[in-house]
Amino acid sequence: MLTKPQDIVVALKLCLGAASQSYADLGQSLGMSASEVHAAVRRLIDARLVDSATKEVRREALCDFLVHGVPFAFPAHAQEVTRGMPTAWAAPVMADKLNAAEQIPPVWPDPNGKMQGASVRPLYASVPGAARRDPALYDLLALVDALRIGRARERNIAEKEISNRLKAHVSA
Repeated sequence: MLTKPQDIVVALKLCLGAASQSYADLGQSLGMSASEVHAAVRRLIDARLVDSATKEVRREALCDFLVHGVPFAFPAHAQEVTRGMPTAWAAPVMADKLNAAEQIPPVWPDPNGKMQGASVRPLYASVPGAARRDPALYDLLALVDALRIGRARERNIAEKEISNRLKAHVSA
């Protein structure tokens, strides 16, 4: 069974300590149905990214997949200019690490967004709402987008940040 883009969103949420939550609670926080979350966890288990007994994410394997698989499995490209929520290097998690003034900022299309930028299709339609509800998840999702659309410099920074954040939440 192949992974789907929403599986990455679920895996990142599980990394943030949501493994003990019910599928219904996870779904509500991510803007998905309980059955979508359950199916995502099943696919993550099949992909050996989640332990079947504990629902704990295998962080090193996930990190490897985020860096080396996600940009190819779920590519994204900046599109037309629209209003939205900043992602990748335009998001707060990376904004202070890069001077990207010459680039149009990437955004997830969102009518509640406050920034004009190049539209980037999120991993899942509910990502902007889930990111607004969970700042730590927002940071991880924006970093994943830097891996999906960034150049070498942005990808290197995102890779280090993701690795550090996933390790930090193990002991949290």
